[in-house]
Amino acid sequence: MTAFLTSLSSVGEIILVIALGYYLRRTKKFDDHFKGSISFLIMNVALPASIFVSVLNNLTRSKLASLSGGLVYVLISFVSGYIIAWLLTKVLHVRKGRRGTFINMFVNANTIFIGLPLNLALFGQVSISYFLIYYVMNTISTWAVGVFFISNDDPTRDKAEKQAFNWKKLLPAPLIGFIVALIWLLLGLPLPTFASNTLSMVGGIVTPMSLIYIGIVLADAGLKSIHFDRDTIWALVGRFIVAPAIMIGIMLIFKHGGTNIPNLEQNTLIIQSATPGLAVLPILVGQSHGDVEYATNVVTTSTVLFVIVVPILMEILTFI
Repeated sequence: MTAFLTSLSSVGEIILVIALGYYLRRTKKFDDHFKGSISFLIMNVALPASIFVSVLNNLTRSKLASLSGGLVYVLISFVSGYIIAWLLTKVLHVRKGRRGTFINMFVNANTIFIGLPLNLALFGQVSISYFLIYYVMNTISTWAVGVFFISNDDPTRDKAEKQAFNWKKLLPAPLIGFIVALIWLLLGLPLPTFASNTLSMVGGIVTPMSLIYIGIVLADAGLKSIHFDRDTIWALVGRFIVAPAIMIGIMLIFKHGGTNIPNLEQNTLIIQSATPGLAVLPILVGQSHGDVEYATNVVTTSTVLFVIVVPILMEILTFI
């Protein structure tokens, strides 16, 4: 019951902010240029600041070293997820403009806004170090690999353009923010209080602005755009069944091989592997001229269905 109420509360907050963006767009409070402006603000300013501060606030050099064992489990699960998702795009003939979204739904999760509060509610503050294992790998995966699949899925690029390597696509602003944060952390550099507070304030707009953006896209597309077509169903299967199944399989293999994995670490990683799709996914897809309506649909539906998934997954954990 606790898991259900916690997930319901988290989803309720998200839906309300999405509804706010939807209402403001439908009532013409946001013009046509606002969508592009909010996208630029989030991706190039707020998100790098948010990632930078999150790393410095949640990690230390000693903690980073102690997490190395758990990082292996998550790395294997992410690599497996990418391979399975990529193969399914070929088998299912997922059309161009949707493939990047489809692949990201299998692997990358909304760890901060949904994963973190849910983990704290379910397992307590003692689980935060295990949560950081997933958070670190999810951040690297999203901005070093996931973005690559999305940008490479741009339907407006012809074959000649695909052959030209774009270094800017290799190092998007959020990934740069993460790399700078790791260097800052490893060098032990101090961060003045005023700088930390400023970056935290700027980074704090990422989630609400991303959700408002989703509301704007929904308003432009219409609520009827929320539906369960084949590509959506398979993306949700990847997020809620394939991803946690991979993580459960990895846990069982290592445990049977003699590795001592604390139950708290195991449960944290499995729960995080099933959290909804990234809130910023529609923005990333929009920047690469992909199917934004599809990206919005899978993020919205995965967020709502998460309320049902968590209690089921918590019950499954009792048998592992």
